[in-house]
Amino acid sequence: QVQLVESGGGYVQAGGSLRLSCAASRNIFSINVMGWFRQAPGKQRELVAAITNGGEIKYADPVKGRFTISRDNAKNTVYLQMNSLKPEDTAVYYCNAASLDGDYWGQGTQVTVSS
Repeated sequence: QVQLVESGGGYVQAGGSLRLSCAASRNIFSINVMGWFRQAPGKQRELVAAITNGGEIKYADPVKGRFTISRDNAKNTVYLQMNSLKPEDTAVYYCNAASLDGDYWGQGTQVTVSS
């Protein structure tokens, strides 16, 4: 199993930046894919960005060019740098780990972007 703890959410004005962190309880090198998802009120949870243990990266179209996902295997941490934030980015952001022994989620961190 792996426990995931997100941090870094908060309140920011449109155009601002935030950096989310996801700390894992075990070595993430063995985890196939680490990702960030988000869920806005009344909407389904959606993929924001994902990174494989081989370094392949995928972004959702709405965040391309604004968000950057990265992973530090030595610190067992995955980051999401969010720039040029928009009000429509407001959501609870969740960290996800997809490994051979299961699919794990963090508790989520709230991101609120004011116009």
